[in-house]
Amino acid sequence: MKEIYLDNAATTFVDPRVKEAMDDYWHQNFGNPSSFHTAGLRALRALNESRETVAGVLNCAPEEVVFTGSGTESINMAIKGVFRANKSRGRHIITSATEHHAVLETCKYLEKHEGAELTILPVDSYGQVRPEALEKAIKKDTILVTIMYANNEIGTINRICELSAIAKKHNVLFHSDACQAGGLLEIDTKKLGVDLLTLNGSKLYGPKGVGLLYIKRGTKIHPIIHGGGQEFGLRSGTESIPLIVGFATALRLAYDCRQEECKRLAALRDKLVRGIISSIPKTFLNGHPVERLPNNANITFLDIEGEALLLHLNEHGIYASTGSACSSRSLEPSHVILALGLPYEASHGSIRFSLGRHTTEEDIDKVLEVLPGIVQKLRNISPVDIKMEGVLR
Repeated sequence: MKEIYLDNAATTFVDPRVKEAMDDYWHQNFGNPSSFHTAGLRALRALNESRETVAGVLNCAPEEVVFTGSGTESINMAIKGVFRANKSRGRHIITSATEHHAVLETCKYLEKHEGAELTILPVDSYGQVRPEALEKAIKKDTILVTIMYANNEIGTINRICELSAIAKKHNVLFHSDACQAGGLLEIDTKKLGVDLLTLNGSKLYGPKGVGLLYIKRGTKIHPIIHGGGQEFGLRSGTESIPLIVGFATALRLAYDCRQEECKRLAALRDKLVRGIISSIPKTFLNGHPVERLPNNANITFLDIEGEALLLHLNEHGIYASTGSACSSRSLEPSHVILALGLPYEASHGSIRFSLGRHTTEEDIDKVLEVLPGIVQKLRNISPVDIKMEGVLR
């Protein structure tokens, strides 16, 4: 039985070309880039070249790129670091209701333990933050806005250029979690107008355990990890050269093939969505119908539990998810789906299919072949009967 992996928003495989680029730095060129000898200088050269590669994709200076251990760490550095460095002029942070837990939990930590004032903006029925809502929420003591570029669960893309321009008008720093956007959307930091931007390797066919934070020159920020002063004094700890080389290589490769691959993925995604909605009653797409990631299809199946549907799909070798991988073991409904205004009962039946480089048209055909029977089987034993008109207003 062929395995059909449709959970690329959770993580991707490592591109063989990325693995090849990393191989030398595990056991041959393994030096510490802080060491002042030939082996260390070779590692330092690889670190600098990787930073330049990333800077070329982000259209920024190499010294504006700080490597970290994950997207979550980068988000913590951005939010905690900016708050602690700027709290003398204000303590107000603005974020949105559909952010990844890494953003929401970090903001809530600062609110509970360090005196931050937090505003969580609602989103519209598509999951987008409205520019006028951000404008209204900004106050004299607002120091940071953190709004994700593209949602990890429903694929909705926020209009970051508009949102960052509003923050800039009020002299407020703007951070964006772009982990899902890397390799799929434009990530030119100057065009986006961001002051800070987070990416990680495991979402764009690079290794796990590595991320980065773009920090615009002149941005006041404190480190959250202290020690030997690596990464311009902002992220102490010996840099993992194999992971950084892999990350930079993966980002470059993804960016180079982005337009062609996005076109291919969008066609497959649209076929999947059309096939599901036309063949299975009481289903609908979550998120924006157009302004969404090309590889994301989040579908609600009324009257059934998403976890049960996943288990049945798994028996056919089809792997999807009910939402964020970070909360996949929780039986609570997705905070993202609830933020769209769906009733609690309907939110339990949402499934995320996220396509990737290995996804083929035959894979989509297989899903569309087995899915209607699984849904009908589960509905036959379900005590729930939700009316569509009560859900889609």
